[in-house]
Amino acid sequence: MISRRSFLQASAASAAALAAGSRAAYAANAPGVTDTEIKIGQTMPYSGPASAYGVIGRTDVAYFKMINEMGGINGRKLNLISLDDGYSPPKTVEQTRRLVEQEQVAFIFNSLGTPSNYAIRPYLTENKVPQLFVATGAAMWNDPAHFPWTIGWQPNYQTEAAIYGKQILSTKPDAKIGVLYQNDAFGKDYLIGLKAGLGAEHAAMVIKEVSYEVSEPTIDSQIVTLQDSGADVLLIAATPKFAAQAIRKSYDVGWKATRYLTNVSPSIATVLKPAGLEKSKGLITAYYGKDPTDSRWKDDAGYKQWAAFAGKYLTPSDLIDANAVYGFGAAPTMVQVLKQCGDDLSRENVMRQAANIKDLELPMLLPGMKINTSPTDFAPIRQMQLASFDGENWKLFGELLQG
Repeated sequence: MISRRSFLQASAASAAALAAGSRAAYAANAPGVTDTEIKIGQTMPYSGPASAYGVIGRTDVAYFKMINEMGGINGRKLNLISLDDGYSPPKTVEQTRRLVEQEQVAFIFNSLGTPSNYAIRPYLTENKVPQLFVATGAAMWNDPAHFPWTIGWQPNYQTEAAIYGKQILSTKPDAKIGVLYQNDAFGKDYLIGLKAGLGAEHAAMVIKEVSYEVSEPTIDSQIVTLQDSGADVLLIAATPKFAAQAIRKSYDVGWKATRYLTNVSPSIATVLKPAGLEKSKGLITAYYGKDPTDSRWKDDAGYKQWAAFAGKYLTPSDLIDANAVYGFGAAPTMVQVLKQCGDDLSRENVMRQAANIKDLELPMLLPGMKINTSPTDFAPIRQMQLASFDGENWKLFGELLQG
């Protein structure tokens, strides 16, 4: 004889099974997803030679906290597990495997570093885990034919360097160019792009290329070598610690070269101030986002959104850090993708939606810029604008340049 309690328990179990069945479309391949949560994985260099970028991870976490306080995405809270990898590829592999195999995250988001992301791409590709909006501009991330599970976010380094090459040709056609670059895919992308921008007939304008390893304590000797080459233009393709050293040393040795600083290191707070603001005067870079220290944006609606967010969730120093602004761009891009997913949070659909973003405008992108992706183009941002540093702020000049 079936008791009333047993009947109710059986009914509840049946109802739960039916509910689970209704979720089967996404539950079949949606690790880290429940009715109340989406678990996301990330690695960041909170320690080590690229620790200045750690603020990106903290900003991502803070942005998702804000989204959660607003009710989450379709009722689900975002749980970002952000682990320190020290900018060491072997550590990145270890931490990423932990995120995927132990934490069972749905996907990897905005992990930082060209060598780090390169090290984990084969593993994530083999396991069909989305590697979304990687925090690196290497050209290799836009290769959907061969790596359909990996997508970038920022303009790629080759495009940026080609812009510098064209700028040098138009302003100093007889230039002798020296290049300081990090000895990995990140740094080499800038060499490739610079020469592409100069064109085959002008490639000889690059008279000296000197690399550095991230394990080196200083790049002072490399700067002296480049100065001794007779170069009168210097391209600094370096992460923040080494970029600051290059700016300071090139000034201290009295080298009057025109200096181009790649967009990975334009932060006034973490690069130019440590190098010395006076020593940074005259630097040229390319921007795609609004500089949080530039007074031109003080009444801009997008900047006001950033300032309100930073004021509530970050620190006063983060407010003026371009790296924090980066996180304020990548995180809402991720949120847009999850909104597009609806209830189908399978890894396949998350990747599909990441490759189908249409005209997304973000508060801190330069006016006129929009994010677009397609199944055949994994380069969300393709435009930049040149800027020069006047000792206090970056000043934009010229027009938006299409990559």
